[in-house]
Amino acid sequence: MQDQPTSEASPIHSRVMLKISGEALMGDQGFGLHPPTVERIAREVQSVHAMGVEVCMVIGGGNIFRGLQGSAQGMERTTADYMGMLATVMNALAMQGALESLGLHTRVISAIPMDQVCEPYIRRRAVRHLEKKRVVIFAAGTGNPYFTTDTAATLRASEMSCQAIFKGTKVDGVYDKDPVTNADAVRYDAITYDEVLSKHLKVMDASAIALARENNLPIIVFSLDAPGGFRSILAGEGTSTRVTS
Repeated sequence: MQDQPTSEASPIHSRVMLKISGEALMGDQGFGLHPPTVERIAREVQSVHAMGVEVCMVIGGGNIFRGLQGSAQGMERTTADYMGMLATVMNALAMQGALESLGLHTRVISAIPMDQVCEPYIRRRAVRHLEKKRVVIFAAGTGNPYFTTDTAATLRASEMSCQAIFKGTKVDGVYDKDPVTNADAVRYDAITYDEVLSKHLKVMDASAIALARENNLPIIVFSLDAPGGFRSILAGEGTSTRVTS
């Protein structure tokens, strides 16, 4: 008789990286932060934390400022990227506030030192925070221009010895084409890093995919809009796409 998964199942991973875009925090607004949406995502993290999973996060800054777009409009690229990194710090602090209002202990760790609002990035200290069951939010990307928060998430996940990167999006996995505009789009249950790169699928940028492949770090793409989706996938249920070698 086949075992039926339950919501009380042991999590399939014990330490994970959650990567979400800045746009995920703005709800139906066209810009900025939507507090009820930030709280909803915080509750998703809380539900996974309650399973005993150690969680770290990287949040983009596109809801406030996107460096690449600033550069395209004539701004010097390095300056634009640093502005984008500062936007991620604002999002990290907003998420910290939402998580702590739910009773979780958190740390915001920035690749750009700003000691009055968050900790500087020190790998061993960050690992210790995770071991103490604190939610660690990595901000300011890698601290370097020309690198996206996708690459930052993959780098930090590798440094923290995470077992997987969970990429929260608006759809429930990776499709062969945009499912919003193509009714015949097909979702992949599993796909390789090389297929993502060769088919130009917009999972993460090429640098992040290559780094994940080099470190054999699975990327699980799921819908952050589905209530309980994060927890259900960690319980071995739910719908997602797994990117592996």
